[in-house]
Amino acid sequence: MGAGATVTLGVSLAVPEPYGTLLQARRASFGDAAAHGIPTHITLLPPTEVPASARPAVEAHLAGVALAGRAFPVRLSGTGTFRPLSPVVFVQVVEGATACSRLQERVRDPEGPLDRELHFPYHPHVTVAHGIPEPAMDRAYEELADFECAWTAAGFALYEQGADMVWRLKREFPFAQQPSPGPGQGPGTGPGHPQGSPALEGAPPLEVPVPATPCRPPHQRRSALRPPAATL
Repeated sequence: MGAGATVTLGVSLAVPEPYGTLLQARRASFGDAAAHGIPTHITLLPPTEVPASARPAVEAHLAGVALAGRAFPVRLSGTGTFRPLSPVVFVQVVEGATACSRLQERVRDPEGPLDRELHFPYHPHVTVAHGIPEPAMDRAYEELADFECAWTAAGFALYEQGADMVWRLKREFPFAQQPSPGPGQGPGTGPGHPQGSPALEGAPPLEVPVPATPCRPPHQRRSALRPPAATL
């Protein structure tokens, strides 16, 4: 890239499999053409244009944020909407919202390279429909109302938007403090956990309890996703 070149970056928590692909497919089924270019996620930093030369500083900053963090539980359940303020239907973050809020504040630290103002107050969510006709928005809201999943967020990731408008993973940042492994698992290797690193002595952690179990498979959810058979 030449002098003055910029890149558009975003930071998010990925929704793990099988739920990420499932929600991405459902978003596409509602007619949202952007679905295949946007991995299913909880936003920590919305699309932000920065100088391409700032990438090393951005990654160093995010690595520092991760070193100060610890894994925390996340649970999604039910749907919500920002309409009429914004044409968005989303799956709600019912556990882990406070940890997400603190984390995004650290990502946007005023003294760091990603300092920016938000257009709206921060509200963690997982978008499942955006800017599509109202009947399709209503369908997304109704058909995903019973969706639920849970996992342990063990880190976050940096994404870059290409000229084709597709968001691509650039680097993962595992938290320094990972949950204790279950039987037969090494540190940070359970379902829903990226590879972790040892806890950092003296680092100010995100003080959030970590559950003993990560992502529940579909048959263990209290309420399953029940779309009409013809829509998947």
